[in-house]
Amino acid sequence: MQEMDREYHIHCVKGDVGRYVILVGDPGRCESEHIGMNREYNIYTGYLEGEKVSVCSTGIGGPSTAIAVEELHHLGADTFIRSGTCGGIDLEVCANDIVVATGAIRYEHTSCEYAPIEYPAVPNLDVAAALRDASVELGNITHTGVVQNKDSFYGQHSPEKSPVSYELLSKWESWKRLGVKASEMESAALFVIADALRCRAGACFHVVWNQEREKAGLGQPMTEDTSMSVKVAVEGMRKIIIKDKSAK
Repeated sequence: MQEMDREYHIHCVKGDVGRYVILVGDPGRCESEHIGMNREYNIYTGYLEGEKVSVCSTGIGGPSTAIAVEELHHLGADTFIRSGTCGGIDLEVCANDIVVATGAIRYEHTSCEYAPIEYPAVPNLDVAAALRDASVELGNITHTGVVQNKDSFYGQHSPEKSPVSYELLSKWESWKRLGVKASEMESAALFVIADALRCRAGACFHVVWNQEREKAGLGQPMTEDTSMSVKVAVEGMRKIIIKDKSAK
């Protein structure tokens, strides 16, 4: 591809973004000094503990996340935290809880273009621990464990409509039996790509709903307020920055 001053999709140049980046799905979750917007990529940059930190929206799914991470890394970013939403699977996971991923099931395709399927999708240990500690310190009910990734939102919520419903339903039953915490759409790609680029990555999620609790007749208030998962990401990033500074 021809070299350009600006990255092709995110429309940023060197100096626009920091080493540390928080990734969100919804552009509405970004705020600070506005750097630019193109397609689903809305980018802001500010400072945390004296270090430049950027926030980039990626839209939904692995492909757009991969583009953002590749282009941000090209501009110098090497530490990524995903703050997103998820649907609970394990019955202990309730709406409004926080899930910190310790691994992701690669039931998507983006990561397959970076590593063989045998390669695990796992976060950086220090980043995952920082997110867990931040969430607990903020007073959240916090779950750590494996999350499931998929490419189709409605493949999860309306699997019986699909010509391959037999596969979707049997896989879902496997995730339940394995104690998988939640389902979302980005972290498997993020973790594998970060490893391929020799970067650090982690992910935390606000639980919107748990369809398995609903099926079991267990009550839960549906909530789409993602502000706490953003706070967890910010405080987790703060811990990483402080640790990086102490190591110098």
